[in-house]
Amino acid sequence: MGILSSSPKEMDFCIESCERCARACYECSTACLQEADVQARVHCLQMLNDCAEICLQAVALMARNSSMAMKHCQLCAEFCDACAAECAKFKDAHCQECAEVCRQCADACRKMAG
Repeated sequence: MGILSSSPKEMDFCIESCERCARACYECSTACLQEADVQARVHCLQMLNDCAEICLQAVALMARNSSMAMKHCQLCAEFCDACAAECAKFKDAHCQECAEVCRQCADACRKMAG
């Protein structure tokens, strides 16, 4: 249920998934910057930041019940899938966990968009 209004459970779940994904991406990005092979992670770091940003935009659009929220959720799912694939290339626990959170968010966003 929304904070100030009642929103559909599916939307609440998607908002929570997007917030969790953005946080995971920011945390993973911070952890990746501490890795010895940080240069090999440049594309991943860019993807993590892009994914976090689009997830936060999706939260804002859904919270406002924007007419474009569902279209944005489809795009968000694509970003989350791409970020998951990029993170999965690295075997660190933080990257593997982030990849899983991104996959879960992608699924939630696809359900909202569908």
